[in-house]
Amino acid sequence: MTCVPSPGPRSPGRVTADEALTRVADGDTDAFTELYDMLSPAVHGTALSVLRDPDHAAEVTQEVMVEIWRTAPRWDARRGTARAWATTMAHRRAIDRVRSVQAQRTRDQAAIDADRPRAFDVVSEQAESNLEAQRVRHCLGGLTDTQREAVVLAYYDGRTYREVAEDLEAPLPTVKSRIRDGLSRLRDCLGVAA
Repeated sequence: MTCVPSPGPRSPGRVTADEALTRVADGDTDAFTELYDMLSPAVHGTALSVLRDPDHAAEVTQEVMVEIWRTAPRWDARRGTARAWATTMAHRRAIDRVRSVQAQRTRDQAAIDADRPRAFDVVSEQAESNLEAQRVRHCLGGLTDTQREAVVLAYYDGRTYREVAEDLEAPLPTVKSRIRDGLSRLRDCLGVAA
């Protein structure tokens, strides 16, 4: 994009940006060419100061100049000059671009993070599991030998009460009582609510 120097004092026959914008609002395409030459350097400079990226600034400049062409009838000279109106549009559009780019980066990072294995979470879960296993082993150590044996056979070996009774050569009601009492003591030791 070439930068056109800002015009000096107004020479006879040369129009101002305000006059050109008024003509553009009436549909004058030649006036838009003049207006483009007058305002695009200021629009580009404003966009570049916000975006710091020449390619994005060039895109914003084009978007703003097209918007000026489409919305020229909305410009009100009582509220500001054509240059102020154009640079305000450029500033707003550049801010929108920054937000859009940042939102896209955030979405991209979230997608990358979702696809990435979570080593930290795995380590954390493994550490918690190890701590929990240590607590259970400690609490199992607090049971009587007969309670511990019955609980381990039933819950770690996956045997039924009847199979536990057969393995321990003990009556079924006795085995059920040992398991119930053992689980009650484990619950108390682990601080688990019944």
